[in-house]
Amino acid sequence: MLTRFLADETATVALGAALARAIEPGMVVHLRGDLGAGKTTLARGVLRALGYRDRVRSPTFTLVEVYEFSRLNFYHFDFYRFNDPTELDEAGFREYFNAKSVCFVEWPEKAAGLPPPDLDIALRIAGSGRMADLQSHSEVGKRCLARLDPEVPA
Repeated sequence: MLTRFLADETATVALGAALARAIEPGMVVHLRGDLGAGKTTLARGVLRALGYRDRVRSPTFTLVEVYEFSRLNFYHFDFYRFNDPTELDEAGFREYFNAKSVCFVEWPEKAAGLPPPDLDIALRIAGSGRMADLQSHSEVGKRCLARLDPEVPA
């Protein structure tokens, strides 16, 4: 497990950029935290570091935002609005979880049957900043944590 204090939005984006250099195709990352904890900001940091320059939208209303890069497909899910855990099957999202994609999932507890995460990131408000707890749950998750840039705020 790795814990980092994120003093501000810039630090959250920097953690996302470090994650972009560490992720591998096929990964599933669960993002946990209350509304406003910084989950979408973290995803924006990943996307910026991967080269995406357009506006990064929260998938709260669309459920998924799709981003295609040369080395991977990045899917950013937000299941906050799911009322029934079986909605994942009804929405047809299972095909997105594959060896060529990286899936960042906000509110994973609201969708039954998700693939287990390789990495679980919990964000929580801590004073004027945020605390980020990163926990690996697989070998690929362990490799990701080991590759994180040592300059990420400690």
